Amino acid sequence: MKAGAPQLLYPAAAIALVALVLRASLDGPSVMATVLAVAAGLLVLAGLVSLWRPRWQLLLTGVAAHAAVYILLAELPEIAGRAGLGFWCLVIAAWLTAWAFVQSLSEMRTEGRAASRLFGVIIPALFGIWCLILWELIVRGFAVPAVILPAPSAVWERILASIPILWADFQQTFIKAVLTGYAIGCLSGFAVAILADRIPFLRRGLLPIGNLVSALPIVGIAPIMVMWFGFDWPSKAAVVVVMTFFPMLVNTVAGLAASGAQERDLMRTYAANYWQTLLRLRLPAALPFIFNALKINSTLALIGAIVAEFFGTPIVGMGFRISTEVGRLAIDMVWAEIAVAALAGSAFYGLVSVVERMFTFWHPSYRS
Repeated sequence: MKAGAPQLLYPAAAIALVALVLRASLDGPSVMATVLAVAAGLLVLAGLVSLWRPRWQLLLTGVAAHAAVYILLAELPEIAGRAGLGFWCLVIAAWLTAWAFVQSLSEMRTEGRAASRLFGVIIPALFGIWCLILWELIVRGFAVPAVILPAPSAVWERILASIPILWADFQQTFIKAVLTGYAIGCLSGFAVAILADRIPFLRRGLLPIGNLVSALPIVGIAPIMVMWFGFDWPSKAAVVVVMTFFPMLVNTVAGLAASGAQERDLMRTYAANYWQTLLRLRLPAALPFIFNALKINSTLALIGAIVAEFFGTPIVGMGFRISTEVGRLAIDMVWAEIAVAALAGSAFYGLVSVVERMFTFWHPSYRS
């Protein structure tokens, strides 16, 4: 075990001991104070035993941190808005213990590609889950009004109660506008990049324009596209096309110039023409640049489509729902739409990354 985890267990055990001593300050019935004191005792015991027996540290900290937070969440309805100092000491101690657990997990040596990939999924998942747990504890412990920040549990309940609405908004924004605009923008940017590589005049003229258009604000482009293409999804797809076209153009042009001079000279000695050199040398060398543009565009496309819906859309769509529900102070529905958009964007980015790894496995960044 390395030095990082014990440095976290010292303050975790000390703060849990403070929570144990201050169990009388935990607001609520004596039964609840006793239950929370048990959670504090678990954290103290796990910290002390882990420092005494380092080999047990991973197991003890994982069990103690998650058992303590389960108790905290179970007792939270009774203590919401009335949490005392002992409660927050217990929250901090559980968080530090979980941090030590995740750090020890990340320092473990894995053998085999499958184990490495499994740990690569588990560690970010634990980090994200604990962010949601802290969000839930802070919002409900301090009784933050829902119009300011709803708890994750309230957002989840809204998602379950609004699946038909969220699915209709997802279809309108992501499937129709984002995917259509993404495909058109990336393909057209790639085709124009090939043309610009063939004709130097276009390369010198288009790249400065690309830098200029990339700096244009979405709020300036979206109303114009709505006037040109109407209020339905084609105008949102047009905004996505504008946002994705030039990143693909610039990255593809840069990628086509990435092949080395010796490789190009070798192709010329083989009497290869322009298209043979392009297909067998320059495009494979440009794949990392092309996939970089695809990954950048996967997030830009969703942002552009949602923002464009603020400026005119039918009564469906993620951007429309967000702007409407904010006006009605239904902030839980706003966060539900944000959660769906975040999951969709992350899944889209991950899909592009998987395809990139399939085609660019030879790149040095993927070598173990």
